[in-house]
Amino acid sequence: MLKRKGKAVLGIVAALATLTAFNTKEYSKKWEKDGLSEPIFSNFSYTGEDAVYGDNPLKPGEFYSPILQGCYPDPSITRKGGDYYLVNSSFSMFPGVPIFHSKDLVNWTQLGHVLDRESQLKVQTAGISAGIYAPDIVYNPHKDMFYMITTQIASGIGNMVVKTKDPKEGKWSDPIKLDFDGIDPSLFFDDNGKAYVLHNDAPDKGTQRYEGHRVIKLWEYDTQTDQVVKGTDRIIVDGGVDPAKNPIWIEGPHLYKKAGKYYLMCAEGGTGSDHSEVIFSSDHITGPYTPAPKNPILSQRHLDKNRPNPVEWAGHADLVEGPNGAWYGVFLAVRPNEEKRVNTGRETFILPVDWSGEWPVFEGGMEVLKPSVKMPAGVVNRTNAEGYFPNGNFTFSDPLTAGKLDHRWVALRGPREKFLQITSTGTILEPYAADISEQKPISALFYRQQHKNFESTVSLAYVPASESDLAGITCLQSEKYHYVLGITKRGTEDYIVLARNENGSSRIVAKEKIKLTGKVTFRVKATGDSYQFAYALDGASFRNVGTTVSGDILSTDLAGGFTGALIGIYSTSANKMR
Repeated sequence: MLKRKGKAVLGIVAALATLTAFNTKEYSKKWEKDGLSEPIFSNFSYTGEDAVYGDNPLKPGEFYSPILQGCYPDPSITRKGGDYYLVNSSFSMFPGVPIFHSKDLVNWTQLGHVLDRESQLKVQTAGISAGIYAPDIVYNPHKDMFYMITTQIASGIGNMVVKTKDPKEGKWSDPIKLDFDGIDPSLFFDDNGKAYVLHNDAPDKGTQRYEGHRVIKLWEYDTQTDQVVKGTDRIIVDGGVDPAKNPIWIEGPHLYKKAGKYYLMCAEGGTGSDHSEVIFSSDHITGPYTPAPKNPILSQRHLDKNRPNPVEWAGHADLVEGPNGAWYGVFLAVRPNEEKRVNTGRETFILPVDWSGEWPVFEGGMEVLKPSVKMPAGVVNRTNAEGYFPNGNFTFSDPLTAGKLDHRWVALRGPREKFLQITSTGTILEPYAADISEQKPISALFYRQQHKNFESTVSLAYVPASESDLAGITCLQSEKYHYVLGITKRGTEDYIVLARNENGSSRIVAKEKIKLTGKVTFRVKATGDSYQFAYALDGASFRNVGTTVSGDILSTDLAGGFTGALIGIYSTSANKMR
């Protein structure tokens, strides 16, 4: 139960519930008398409308890729029978590691999150791009057990693993800390039941040859103790495909076995513009591993940067055997806007993989990636309907009055349940004494930006008590880079303010005095790199706040880090925008 300050929650809810019973004059009197010291948000809407989808309507037998638009990077996938499970990096978002389920690799539902408790996720003081890196999900048929192994860059946890018998039930164990360094761990279970861990690491001391020089290590893994077996580690890849060329950032390793042979697939080149996916093979799990004669097997780095609808940074992939024995690969990539900025972040794409020969080959993976791919035989595309995750152009609407939050809403650094209460009239965000620019849990809910062109609105009932109080809408890349449009006080007057925070320095872009007599509706519209913030006192007649502003600070190109832009509803009692 939330600890409340000021008016009781029931009193606030009752005041709002009677809104329709009052005429404007009577309601204004009640508003001024009772106040609404805790903000109540309602009727959130997000609509994405990118030209690429209008220009490329789906043909029979096709579905859109990316399958997960917005900040869903570092995908990993596994299969048990006819069930497929996919997870993504989540950094300092809480809950962490979104998990999806599908029966056909086309139609996906979100089951929830793997890490949904504070005992699992300790990111309370972490920067937004710390936290959970590159999770790997894998099913072990020898124990009928699912594992999620990852690196938690926070609280001294490092590499860790959690387990469950059934991801659909959502009951994952508390983390088991693993005794090795490096990042990007993955698990492999051999036919004979033996288990192994692979991961990226720095070279042995004194052997690093150049900046970005990394190695892939292999350990035996004891499934009884859930620990690596000490002394079994060995380097199976040193540097990358061609060590003579000083390849950088070999990482994201995954191991597969086919026809008695071991295949090691890794990302190479870093997660930016030189990103790629490469493949090695060996007759023995411990190596030596030989690179394929044609590497990389997936990349967009060599293509014309000025091509229409570019997809860039492709890599960090994982393979799975799909329906009817066909192979597929999920991977991350980005879709830059007209300024070549990546506000939507790294997204989850999918391609068919031809493994009819010795080596797996992403079909079209070295060519210009198209917005749609061919569906597995016999599958019906139900995306955007029947509860399946949407892609392409779509609208997401949430009245914020349901008994349980949609899984797409996330917080930063702490549980949502600690600062919110859902009522029949909206969702109350209890203001924290923490500003959005601080590396602390904040009172905010976030939805990922999933299109270059979008419009988002939300209604807010709120009367700030002082200049320290603020509530509104935010477009956020990180604690140091974001926009906030909100209601606050200046002396005894109520104001709408728009602030831009760049590299931790905040400035007011525009402000306007208003008289609060009811709900305020906020709106943000983006057309590529141009963002426009607005508000309406009647829910319809929007008034722009300031001029169009640049989305530069919402892109990793300027802000750095690994996340995409988020659209949030936010409240604070420690407002620094003055």
